[in-house]
Parts: sequence; structure tokens; C-alpha cells
Amino acid sequence: MWNLAGISESIQNGLNRALSPAWALTVEMIIVGISVIGLFAVLGLILVIMERKVSAYMQVRLGPNRVGPKGMLQSLADTVKLLVKEGLTPDKADKFLFNLAPFIAMIASMLLLVPIGFAKNFQIWDLNIGVLYLAAISSVSVISILMAGWSSNNKYSLLGAMRSGAQIVSYELSAGFSILAIVILSGSLRISDIVMAQENGWWIFKGHIPVLIAFVIFLVAVTAETNRAPFDLAEAESELTAGFHTEYSGMKFALFFLAEYVNVFIVCGIGATLFLGGWMPLHIGTWKAFNHIMDYIPSSIWFFGKTFFLIFVIMWFRWTFPRLRIDQLLNLEWKYLLPISMVNILLITLVAIMQWHF
Repeated sequence: MWNLAGISESIQNGLNRALSPAWALTVEMIIVGISVIGLFAVLGLILVIMERKVSAYMQVRLGPNRVGPKGMLQSLADTVKLLVKEGLTPDKADKFLFNLAPFIAMIASMLLLVPIGFAKNFQIWDLNIGVLYLAAISSVSVISILMAGWSSNNKYSLLGAMRSGAQIVSYELSAGFSILAIVILSGSLRISDIVMAQENGWWIFKGHIPVLIAFVIFLVAVTAETNRAPFDLAEAESELTAGFHTEYSGMKFALFFLAEYVNVFIVCGIGATLFLGGWMPLHIGTWKAFNHIMDYIPSSIWFFGKTFFLIFVIMWFRWTFPRLRIDQLLNLEWKYLLPISMVNILLITLVAIMQWHF
């Protein structure tokens, strides 16, 4: 039941038998689109209740506990509330861009799912430039934020959008260097090749200290890129009321809210793929008996387990550290993370050339 690759192959074979190649491909694309939308909806419900339960645990309180068993249906109730809320548009706003911005945010998130391998032989499209594709598409999300802030005709929204633009563009550099470190070690931009390069051990273990440094920098950078606390200067409720989505309500606000959580899932999925082996089980060198036991755990369980572990770590960041000032945030990137990343990439290159990794 956990063999996702077997499910996709059976669907493809059934469509090929029943339809012509062109129609089979069309129906496959429709199924993929519906599946992605369904995944987004489920992730939104799961991650919101997970966030609230984790924050409650960190603060020694109960969290949601009224709707459903132990409050587990609170996200569903919040979704219904947002569905029935009226969506308002400010009088002097640029209505076209104001309404378009949340959809751009969602589309960018959907496109990022394309090369990610959710299980063995199970991904939407195994691009030969998968890592480059992820780096390019992840830059599109900032356009929706700038669009929302400018079109709202609100000073708080505009200030939040400008902060977000500076923040995302800055931290993309460190995130890019961290990803480049794994590309150098794996010798490929294809996601499936990077996962297979970790068959005898994940890069976080066999890449020595430079990969560990890249992993820590990656976590910090993607936390900033997704506008999560302590780097949520784009929203900063205590200063900017809600930042770039101050004027949004109803489902338009819900789309931005959902895009944030889906982006957290995506960046953690990328981190799990690059540093923790993706869907690859935990294999240790020549320990054949141990490796054989690990192979019994389905590949999809490995991927989602690693991804949700990283999501928990990012949530841990949010409920542990206070928000930085904008100058502190930019100093952290340009004076510390970026120089460390540049030196670290030289060390990674040396490790790869000399074959010092396990």
C-alpha cells in the first residue's frame, strides 16, 4: 500500500491501454494537477495544527483542544471560517495585481514540487537540471510578495514587501551555496542522481564537517527565505500589522497562508533530499544486515519522516528565538553566512577532488 511507484505505474499502464498516447498523457497531467492541489490542502491542514501543537508544547500549554479529538480538527474549522469570510479589496488598490498576487504565490509553490522525489521512482518529472530548476523557480515567490505589497496601496504592506524582497534575495545566496556543495559532491544536477549518490550513506554523515556546516547554513537560509520567525520581518505583526498581506482577507489571505506552509514543506523536502538521502533508507557502509532491515521501511515513509523532522526543527526555531531587527538580519547574511559559505564551498571542492568523503 505504500509503494507509490507501483500505484503510478498501474495508473499509467491502465491509461495507455484505454486511451491513445496523447489522451493518456493529458489525463495523466490532470491527475497530477488534482493530486498536487489535494496534497496542498492536506499539507495546509496538517502543518497548521502541527505548528499550533508544537508551539503549545514549547510554551507548556495545551493548544487547540476543543474542535475534534484533542483539537485535531481545528485547522478544518479555520478553513471553513476563511471560506465564508468576505474578500475585500481596498478602493485605491491595483485590483488586477492585488487579486493576482496570491495565485502567483501558489503557482510558484506548485512548480517547486516537480523534481522532488517523494519515493523511489516516484516524482512528477526527473529533470536533468533539477537543482537549477529549484533555484530558479524559488526566486519567483518574491514577485508575488512585492506585487501584493505594492498593489495594496498601504504603507505597511509596501514596507513589508520591500523588506521581504531584500531578505529573500540576500539569503538565496547562502542557500544556493549550500545546495551547490551537494551538487559538487554528487557530480550531478539531477535529483535522482543526488539521492542515488547517498546509497552507501547520507551526505550529512559521509561529507564530514563542511557538509554539516552547509546543512546548518541551509536551514538558517531557508527559514529566512520562507519568512518564518525569527526572520519574519516581512510580516512583523508588532510593527507592520501583517506586512505585505495586511489588506488581504478571506481566501486570498488563506492562499498566502497556505503558500507559506507549503513552502516550508518544500524547502524541508529539498533539505531532506540533498543532505539526508531523500527517500533513501539509512545505509551504513558494508553493514549488510542493518542495511537490509532498513530497506523494509517504505521509501515514502523515509522521505516524509525526514521532511517532517526538518519541519519540526524550523518550528522549533520560531518558538525559541526572538525576532531580529532588519539590520541584524542583513548583517547575519552579508557579514557572516555568505563569507562562511564561500570558504566552505572551497573546502567542499577540496573534499570532492581529493575523494576524502566516505
